[in-house]
Amino acid sequence: MNDEDTLRPEYPAELIKSGKRGKYVKRYREGTNIVIIAPELHKLFPDSESVNSALRKHAEEHHLALT
Repeated sequence: MNDEDTLRPEYPAELIKSGKRGKYVKRYREGTNIVIIAPELHKLFPDSESVNSALRKHAEEHHLALT
């Protein structure tokens, strides 16, 4: 695959080449915690708020420390 063929015209090759690969990867990983849930569970827990609420309730009911 040729990178020149996949870049959009509005992204000049000079700009792409001037960047540093992985510059923010450490910061990204420290601040990101992504979990993929099964599609059938997404119907019950459609957003982060509902997932976090359910997990907090589960932890409380099972006397699990959150700290």
